[in-house]
Order: sequence, then structure tokens, then C-alpha cells
Amino acid sequence: MALIKYDWILALISICFCISSFGNGANDVANSYATSVAARTLTMPQVGFLSMITEFVGAVALGARVTNTIKNGIISIDRFEGNPGSLMLAMASAEFGNALWLIFATSIGYPVSTTQTVVGALIGVGIAADSDVAWAWDDGSVSQVAASWAIAPCLAACFAALVFSTVKFGVLERHDAFKIGMRAIPFYLAFTSAILALFIVIEAPTAPSLEEFGAGKAVGIILGVFFGVLVLAYIFFVPYLHRRLVKQDARIKFYHIPLGPMLWKDDPFVYFPATADGPVVIDYYKNAYRIQTSSDALEESSDGSERNTNAADASAMEKANPLVVRTSQKHVVGPEERFLGPTKHLPVVHPARLWSWAKYLFLQGVTRDCVSHTSAHVQATHARAKQYDNHVEHLFTYCQVASAMLMSIAHGSNDVANAIGPWAAAYSTYQANAVATKVPTPVWALVIAGFLLGAGFWFYGYKIIRALGNRITQLSPSRGFSVELGAAITVLLASRLGLPVSTTQCLTGATVGVALMNFDVKAVNWRQVAFIFSGWVLTLPCAALVSGLVMGMALNTPHL
Repeated sequence: MALIKYDWILALISICFCISSFGNGANDVANSYATSVAARTLTMPQVGFLSMITEFVGAVALGARVTNTIKNGIISIDRFEGNPGSLMLAMASAEFGNALWLIFATSIGYPVSTTQTVVGALIGVGIAADSDVAWAWDDGSVSQVAASWAIAPCLAACFAALVFSTVKFGVLERHDAFKIGMRAIPFYLAFTSAILALFIVIEAPTAPSLEEFGAGKAVGIILGVFFGVLVLAYIFFVPYLHRRLVKQDARIKFYHIPLGPMLWKDDPFVYFPATADGPVVIDYYKNAYRIQTSSDALEESSDGSERNTNAADASAMEKANPLVVRTSQKHVVGPEERFLGPTKHLPVVHPARLWSWAKYLFLQGVTRDCVSHTSAHVQATHARAKQYDNHVEHLFTYCQVASAMLMSIAHGSNDVANAIGPWAAAYSTYQANAVATKVPTPVWALVIAGFLLGAGFWFYGYKIIRALGNRITQLSPSRGFSVELGAAITVLLASRLGLPVSTTQCLTGATVGVALMNFDVKAVNWRQVAFIFSGWVLTLPCAALVSGLVMGMALNTPHL
């Protein structure tokens, strides 16, 4: 018998679940693609479409079919035995705190851990309900969450630095870097694919544990994917790179890779060719600095991660630091000017103006400039990073895109439970009129969550892209690839060792680790790192405070 009298709680938690999924996508999904955008490997519209696909596939195809009611067992379920209505209220309060903190953190550019957000929300609920909270060192305990603030970024920094050192000293800084890169890139592609395939197989909630799966099968997957991708790279990828980069054929684009061996010919057939006189590769180190305008100040006033500087501040910075390379003022067209400007003189109800508003609302999130910046301090940080040949950097764009997509799929499969867990508990309790520690997750709910994860990035992910991208250090395709692969290796290893890590923290630490491979501590924007770290520290208490206050007020509200 369903708990009909508590249908209002189910309605409220369903709304919060949608907002939480949206916030999860806006904050956490951006982590997977931030380095790709910052390195100019992908554009924001491309990332928007990719994220909608990869997050949906991860959530629906690989997402958990059974969700733990209490994330990580952080609070005791015994307190709610025999009182299913209180459990629904507790989950609604946790979902509300989770959603509120994610939206607020995203709005000010805090890249936070969604897992730690929901854990904090449940702690607040547990304290308000006088339930036992797991403080001692144990799987998923509060002490482990706090330890992850240092463990995750430090481990990821080491692995990412190790990966980039092989790229830097093995390819980028060799005498004939491009020739060596052409030989090495199939192996980097194969290795990346093998690691990330293992990441999906081991980390997916629907997959068995490594012990159940078997070490032999895991090794078989690694070797099978490695050699399979290696063969495909030599058949299809090497001819494509030779035609585009060696022959300097600007007509060739990524969608010509299937032509494979045909591209060895002197004049191969090319479908949908690009402009023959276009650029073969872009400048991945193009100066991203521009002088702040009034529109920049208005748009970024809510983003506290790196305060902008005006022309006078920039001039002073230039004098203080001769490494700063000044550029002429560049005007970046924002979505307001692009979509709303041409029709602002028309009446409000004019069809053309209504259409411009529709385009603005739908496209504003993926048409914003997330690469350039107006901070002279960031510019000075970028000037410390060594620049490499753009043709060699271009070789690593494909590895970077593959790693970003697979990291996003893994995120969709794992972190969808952060948004759907409290809701699934309330929904199951509502239907069965009983408290359960594990509940089935309806596939239709995974579909909704998967869509909202992608939509969250589409409309609001640009805030985190800016925070995790060029504002920490100068990024390029080779550096971005090293960051993503280093973070993936860290998550894999930590999960096997039982160490608490967050993907967000791993990616941040990996970015710092790669930046330090410039052998210059000033190549890292430590102000931005400190800003991001403060968000990690605040996540647990803030989410707990909001959820705890809501739960406490609900439990103690006077009633007739």
C-alpha cells in the first residue's frame, strides 16, 4: 500500500532530483571536458553535443540498476526502521541540500565533488534525525572524505606528471619531435584506449568486482584493446595524419579517417572536403589574454575564481613581469550580443525577437568564450609554460578527445547514483510503505537523469570549464591528454586500494602536476588552486548545514 499521505514529499523530492541531476551535469560533467576546451582541442558546441551523448550512454547503459539508499553507509538506517515517512522526509531534505549546493557552487565556479556533496547532505540529515554518523576511518566515512582532499590530488599529480614526462622527454623535446610523434602516437592511442576500457569495465556499477571478473579476463581486455587499437591506428589513423600533416592537405578532416589506406595515394578521393586553402592545424598556444570590457565585468562579476583586471592593472603587471606578452584588445562576441543584439530594437512580441530569445536561451551555454581571459596574473602564469610545435601537439588531440569521452561515460555510470540515490529511496519507500537499504532503480529514472546530466552541462557547464581550464595553467593537447589519463589511472588504482578519491579532485591535481613539469612553480596559478580547494573544504559542511536545517525544521514544525 503506497504512502498516499506523503505524496507531497515525493513531488518535492522529484523536483529536487531533477535540479540535482542538472547541477551534477553542470559541475561534474564539465570536469571531463574542461582540459579539451582549454587546450582548443574541442569547441564548446562540440563538447555540448558529446556530453549529451556520453553522459546519457553512461547513465542508462552502465548506470546502477540497484542503488544504495544511504550513500556509502554514511548514516545508520536503523533510526528510520518502522517509520518510512521519516525516511522519505530525510531523503527529500538530503536531495534539497545536494541540489542547492551544486547549483550555488557552479554559479560561482567551484568545481566540487558531487559524491561528497550528497555525503555531506546525508550527514546533516543524520545529525538532525539523531542517527549514527560514520566518523571513524572506514569505507566512505567522513574521515576518509576529508583525507581525499589531499590524497586524490597528490596521487593524480604524480601520475599525470609521469605520463607527461614520457610525452615531454620522449616526443616534444626531441630533435625531430614530429617524426618521433608520428611513430609514437599509435602506441599512445592504444595505451589510452586500454586503460580507459579497463576503467569502464572495472568502475561501471553494473560490472562485477575485479575478483569476480577475474584478473585473467582483465589482462585479456587490456591486451586485446591495446593491440586491436594499435592495428586500427596503423591502418586508418597513420595514413590520415600523413595526408593532413605531412602532405599539408587542408581538405582532410577527422571524418576522413575511415578512408584509411586510400589516403596514401597522391590524389585520393575525398568526400565532403574542407577548404583547400584553410589551416592544417590551429595555433594551440594562441594568446588568450584580452583587456577587460564592461560586458566582461557584467558577465563574470559572479565568478569569484579569478578576478579580472583592467587595462591599468594589466600594464602594471606587464612592467612587473617581463614574461607577460601583451596583445591588442580583442572583442569577443558573447551570446547576448550575438542573439539578442540584432533584434533589441524590435517590439517584445515581434516574431523575430521571440526567435532570437529562443536561440539565446537554448544556445547561450555552449556559445560562450571559455578560453580567453582578462586576468594579467593568469597571463603571467601562462607565459611560464614552454610552447611546442603545433603539428606535434595536434597528434595528441585525438588521444585527448577519446580519454575525455570515456571519462564522461564513466562519470555518467558512476555519479548518476549521487542524484538518483535519495530519490530512489523515497520512491521505493512510497510504493512499498517500508524502509529498504537497497532499492531498484527504474530505467526511466536513469533516462531522465542521463538527459539532465547532459543538459546541465549544455546550459550551465561553462562556469566550471572556465574554472578548471586555462585559469590554472597553460594547457595544450599533450598536457590535456596527460591530465585526463593521469586522473583515470589514479581513480583506477585508488579504487583497488580502497582509497577515497573524487574525479574532480583527481583532475585538478593532475592539472597541477602537469603544470609543475615546467619546473617552475610560477607556472601554476596558486590563487585558482586555493579557490578550488576552498570549495572542496566547504562542500561537506555547507551541504550538511542546508540539509540538516531543512530536516530539523521539518521534524520540529508545530502541527495540529
